[in-house]
Amino acid sequence: MRSILLRPRVVFWCALILITVAGFAIRNYDITSVPSGLYPDEAMNGVDAIQANESGNYRLFYPNNYGREGLFINLQAFAVKAFGNNVPALKLWSEVFGALAVLGTGLLAWEVFRSRYAAIAASFLVATSFWAINFSRIGFRAIMVPFLLSFTFYFFFRGLRTGKIFPFIPSGFLFGLGLHTYVAYRLAPLILILFFPFLLLSYTSFLRRFWKHGLVFILFAGLAAAPMLYDFVKHPEIFSSRSAAVSILSPEINKGNFWGTFGKTLGLSLIKYNFVGDQNWRHNYPPYPILDPIVGTLFLAGFLFSIGMFVRILVKRIRFGRVDSELATHAFLLAGFFTMLAPEFLTEEGLPHALRSIGTQPFVFLFATIPLVFLFRRLGKSKGGTKVAFASFLFLTLVGSAGFNIVKYFVYYRQNPNQHNAFDERTTNMAAYLNSLPGGIHKYVVPNGGGQMIDNGLPITAQPIVFLTHGKTENLEFLAPDSVIKSPAVIIAMRPDQSILENLRRFVPDAYETTIDLHPGFGTDFRAIVIPEQPTESSEN
Repeated sequence: MRSILLRPRVVFWCALILITVAGFAIRNYDITSVPSGLYPDEAMNGVDAIQANESGNYRLFYPNNYGREGLFINLQAFAVKAFGNNVPALKLWSEVFGALAVLGTGLLAWEVFRSRYAAIAASFLVATSFWAINFSRIGFRAIMVPFLLSFTFYFFFRGLRTGKIFPFIPSGFLFGLGLHTYVAYRLAPLILILFFPFLLLSYTSFLRRFWKHGLVFILFAGLAAAPMLYDFVKHPEIFSSRSAAVSILSPEINKGNFWGTFGKTLGLSLIKYNFVGDQNWRHNYPPYPILDPIVGTLFLAGFLFSIGMFVRILVKRIRFGRVDSELATHAFLLAGFFTMLAPEFLTEEGLPHALRSIGTQPFVFLFATIPLVFLFRRLGKSKGGTKVAFASFLFLTLVGSAGFNIVKYFVYYRQNPNQHNAFDERTTNMAAYLNSLPGGIHKYVVPNGGGQMIDNGLPITAQPIVFLTHGKTENLEFLAPDSVIKSPAVIIAMRPDQSILENLRRFVPDAYETTIDLHPGFGTDFRAIVIPEQPTESSEN
């Protein structure tokens, strides 16, 4: 029994599963406290999920909030139905897909580099990355993209290596399923378009050997994508999105200088990994890059090495006709990276933008794994004290990177007031306060927070309160011009407005204002107007 447990294959799978489980634990730990609030875009998913559960209408595409693909929201709906309308339920699938991306990237590294050390290293880097951890704890549908890409190409490369048709079934299906996830995924077919010529150059008689495999891939990709494609044909207006308004292809954006704008946006998109990161506190810890110094250095080294090897092998293929499957490896990494970076550099708004480029995650960590593969091979050739010292250095380096990111997220990011404000903790606290009030108190919310209007008649900024209070508190009403205020009551304005209290006191002289601060020290306090019980009700608001 002991000899079986010590077999390299068993040790490898145990290590990979252990890292994946650890990745999920990191993503799940204290999920109600950090991020510190429920951002309106997350809450909008939750509100649509509640409506889907109540109506039984689970959509392929939800039109609210500029339109969102429905797969992730429908999964959130099932979690809300099972566990209630709360933060852990809404974020459960983000944690799951974030952890599965840990496993998927490791498996993809195994196939691409044919090294178990590479697989373990790649999965470890994803599991402990601040960038990956952060988006795995936010209820955004984009978190499905790294998961789908990593498993799609794991099965794809496995099929190429073994020559078997079966791996192209899950590969194609997962690839097509991506169309149901996030708008940035719509560019993913470009990976295959760019990659295909180099497959022809990297494998002898590629078309003759793999044409059946390719048809199977296309068939299952088409089956998975068909419902959304049909919806696009039936409702072409949903195919367009807000990205069209910020695209650098628009003369209004590039001001007649496309190439100058392109150079700027591409540069900003690239520097976020190593130099200046996303300045949005929901996406990153500004102003720092999205990769820590260790992983950032590994990524840059692997990226430059991959470009060099790609050019070198391609030149040999053209000049001497030398067939080398490593050409396909580097072509894939570069095609995947730049394709999934395109949703960022083809827009101008808010750059650098770590969310739009979330599809680059598998490729970034594969690039970062390349130098580690080299170091692991050097380690295997070392002996005695040199080997121990080398192994200790590698171990401490990776542990140091993990510790840096985990402390950065759970200590410094957690305590930073900018993070609390970015996730609109004030509104989350309003919902918690309303839920804590006795049922006999009438509760009124003034929805004056602004933002896009939603089909429930309220702005996007009010959706966290809608989601978190649904079915949990009695006598709650969003104030409208024809509302009748009853006492005893509490009135909360989402945006401070002193005129509300001044107007109210003309009819209810004993109304007063109080400060509610559920999380002192972070600037997330708000004002509540209290109306004691009146002998007669006021009909003014």
